[in-house]
Amino acid sequence: MFNPRLGCSSISFRHQDLPEALRTIAGLGFEEIDLGALPGVCDHVPYDLDAEAVATVTAEVVASGLRVRSVNGDIGDLNAMLDADAQSARNRHLDALLTLAACTGAKALVLPCGALGHEPVRSLDEDLDTIAAQLIAAKQRADDFDVELWTESLHFLRFCWNLELAELLARRLSGSGVGIVMDFSHIVAAGEEPLEYLKRHQGRIAHVHLRDAVPGNINLSIGNGQADFAAGLGALAAAGYAGHFSLELETRDVTHGERPAAAAKAASFITDLI
Repeated sequence: MFNPRLGCSSISFRHQDLPEALRTIAGLGFEEIDLGALPGVCDHVPYDLDAEAVATVTAEVVASGLRVRSVNGDIGDLNAMLDADAQSARNRHLDALLTLAACTGAKALVLPCGALGHEPVRSLDEDLDTIAAQLIAAKQRADDFDVELWTESLHFLRFCWNLELAELLARRLSGSGVGIVMDFSHIVAAGEEPLEYLKRHQGRIAHVHLRDAVPGNINLSIGNGQADFAAGLGALAAAGYAGHFSLELETRDVTHGERPAAAAKAASFITDLI
């Protein structure tokens, strides 16, 4: 029904519990999901992710018949200064998310590009160095699970919120194997241009999130903002991008009852452009 490279994030239906969200997504005709595991944003994956929780979520995903492209998770503020105990707790949380990714057959675990907020903990360079080091260490651990490690950068609400900071982080990650997730809505919300983002990240992009936006607002349905998806997807194709896309419709301009129809409309529109 839709392009097989186009999936739907479970975050799009975060108001439903996971089994219901998966039924909704499959019923619309999607074959693939990004699985939301973001505390305070999407509760489809418990934050206290013990072995029982991993088994439960895995069983629910397997029962749905949907493929998992990525697990979109969070292990805390990556530019925070941690003592040994806090780092050990972070490492345990990372291992739990990687276990979930491996059990569900996900290609990758996605982590944020720093804390919620634009102010550095120490200095811009020191914070970027810390974020990069944490992501590289997470990637090295992900290798043990046969899972890729990606970061969503830029992210309008996070430390690497604009083109300059996203590029500075990408330079620090060069050669590490950490992939970059491009999100149209965060680029537009930051007042930046997706085509300029693509020029600066050519060859680095591992996955693409799709949602519309205007400067300062990331929560719009596709077609209700200023993102030029035709130009952006055309540029991705011209650059040889062969990865997948995910509708991450954490929108505030439709009711929950309207959300399935809005997701189907967006998927048809994007399918025509891919």
